[in-house]
Amino acid sequence: MKLNIKHLNGGASATLEIENGIIKNILPLESTTYDYIHLAPALVDAHINGGEQLHFTANPTEETLWDMHYAAAKNGVGYQIPALITSDLETLFKGIETVQEFRQKNPEQSIIGLHLEGPFISIEKRGAHLTEYIRKPELSLINEILSAAKGMPLMMTIAPEHFDNDTISYLLEKGVIVSVGHSNCTYERAMEAFGLGVKWITHLFNAMSPFTHRAPGLAGAALSHPEVYCPIIPDGVHVHHATVKLALKLKKDKIFFISDALFQNGLKTHFQWRAFDAKLLDGKYINSDGNLAGANISMADALFTGVHEYGLSLSDSLRKCTSLPAEALGLPIGRIEVGHPAKFITFDENFEDIQLLCVKN
Repeated sequence: MKLNIKHLNGGASATLEIENGIIKNILPLESTTYDYIHLAPALVDAHINGGEQLHFTANPTEETLWDMHYAAAKNGVGYQIPALITSDLETLFKGIETVQEFRQKNPEQSIIGLHLEGPFISIEKRGAHLTEYIRKPELSLINEILSAAKGMPLMMTIAPEHFDNDTISYLLEKGVIVSVGHSNCTYERAMEAFGLGVKWITHLFNAMSPFTHRAPGLAGAALSHPEVYCPIIPDGVHVHHATVKLALKLKKDKIFFISDALFQNGLKTHFQWRAFDAKLLDGKYINSDGNLAGANISMADALFTGVHEYGLSLSDSLRKCTSLPAEALGLPIGRIEVGHPAKFITFDENFEDIQLLCVKN
């Protein structure tokens, strides 16, 4: 199959040759007609919590993963990593088992791994996480988690002030994507963790020791270390737009967009899981204490915010939503290259009518 594209990745025109769901060739466009105005890689959301109606931690089931899959597809997301927030061990292991089995049975769907956003986090920087489920790291429990994951892509948010260096190194050696977050660590401790090989932080500026002129904190360490990836929520609520602009200038190709959406597409207005609660008020998920309880944006929102609010070119904003998170994850997705999956988004000249396109032949 051939597809004639007016703007590939926000740039020049091209023709794609596709066979059995794989890009076989990328050629100069010779036709005067187009199949699509804009075509780009399917979006990658490296941090998301639920679908339109179901939340993965509250319902760690196959039904929830399908809800997330179909909800994300409406916004052009072809790849996503569900987050399992701090919870009891039964929920934690159920979530691992569900994702592991779901990926085995449905290898072409959008769920590409699991993010354990807890329980090894800081009480002081727990955010909306429930205190009673926060745990100090134990090697025996970590080994149980690794055994249950069976080698699937696994991210783990940790507060390094509660870990020794040997345990952090052990996680890295086992292939875990270690991310520093929900942490009150000092600048020095963060830099020490990065020196061990940690390359991620969890939602820049949120739930972490802040940057100040005398104590740079985790935020300052993440911004200053050249090898650390900084996913950020570009909704103007979790982080002020001016702060996002500054971070984009500082981190360049080491910063990308995530949704961290509690639910998708704004359909879920009330949520209760044990003592965790949230209401959708004025476009924001707020808990009963008046604090943020999750984001309410999509990756399509993030893409177009990058262009309209932050002044990025379309191609640069696309990279923040596709190839950069893919690079950080070490996965062969998020690019339109020979040998890569033919999973794309299409949209019109007005950045509207975004559609997920999966070409099989």
